[in-house]
Amino acid sequence: MKKMLAFIVVLYLFLFCICAQAGEADVVKAVVKQTGELTYHFDITVAHADTGWDHYADKWDVVAPDGTVLGTRILHHPHVNEQPFTRSLSNIKIPVSIDRVTIRAHDSVHKYGGQVMNVELP
Repeated sequence: MKKMLAFIVVLYLFLFCICAQAGEADVVKAVVKQTGELTYHFDITVAHADTGWDHYADKWDVVAPDGTVLGTRILHHPHVNEQPFTRSLSNIKIPVSIDRVTIRAHDSVHKYGGQVMNVELP
């Protein structure tokens, strides 16, 4: 029984260390282009020490100043050997009253919390 408990504690600590190493997903670059009267295209670069399917950057969002999510780019797989990485999202409709958005990244363990980027719209 003591050996089993010791094994569980060691396994827990090991998994905690692996998760802690990857940290939170950070937005490190954002390029936005207006493509229509109220539509925009975003090229977003995210940095995250993906470790595999258990801990990876899994999406990023375009967020209005009031907190409304205007668009989300789902990231369907880990980018273990591609860091940082850039992905795009097109046809995001943004009301004329909004002149700035926030880009935030999300990872499968920490959720939100990494570096965000505020971007003025062209």
